[in-house]
Amino acid sequence: MPVQTSFRKILRPRAPTDDELAQIPWLNPLSETERGFAVDQLVVHEIQTGDFICRFGKAVTHWYGLVDGLLKMSNDDSQGFAITFTGLAPGGWFGEGTVLKREHYRYNVQALRACRIAGLPVQAFHRLQAESIGFNRFITLQLNERLGQFIAAREIDRITDPNLRVARHLAALFHPLLSPNVGGVLRITQQELAYLVGLSRQRVNEALAVLAGKEWIRIEYGGLRVLDLAALRHQGV
Repeated sequence: MPVQTSFRKILRPRAPTDDELAQIPWLNPLSETERGFAVDQLVVHEIQTGDFICRFGKAVTHWYGLVDGLLKMSNDDSQGFAITFTGLAPGGWFGEGTVLKREHYRYNVQALRACRIAGLPVQAFHRLQAESIGFNRFITLQLNERLGQFIAAREIDRITDPNLRVARHLAALFHPLLSPNVGGVLRITQQELAYLVGLSRQRVNEALAVLAGKEWIRIEYGGLRVLDLAALRHQGV
């Protein structure tokens, strides 16, 4: 069952709060001057379930990061089957490759629930990339980890075992560098996970029970706690 698409107008962006700034990982390696410039440029968007923050074919305007909520990155399904590339959890920044090349988006990013999104304008991104060693190091690491994530996503697409598919998708959502603000517990419903994995909610529920039985995860109120991330990433179910 697809996420309901929303055509509501996204609220006017606002300046980030101190708490929101504290959740942006790439601000930490910047110099005081660079940080001041970045903070002045950053904006926060508040969007609702089904809203798109990135649309296939649209020109890139910002580099975006998820402050709070849950997103999915997928292909444009107008010419074929819908494919979810990855889920995006709190603390994750995405689309840096598109920003670097100043391209139009080749994918969609849609909210699975109400979200707060931080955005850095393209021109500000390129200024930091030209002047900041700390920023460049973060982007290089981000691109490397993202490449590994998409290679893993190709492998997941070939997995027919539903339990293993759920395990690998959970491992991606708990990635310590690409989703640094998740911590030990991810607030996610079984239906949201089903959207990301491409299975029914009932089948996802069964897979979670199997993973919990192996003590790789623990199901808690409103979310999941990972107990063995390495097992989710690499072991068979």
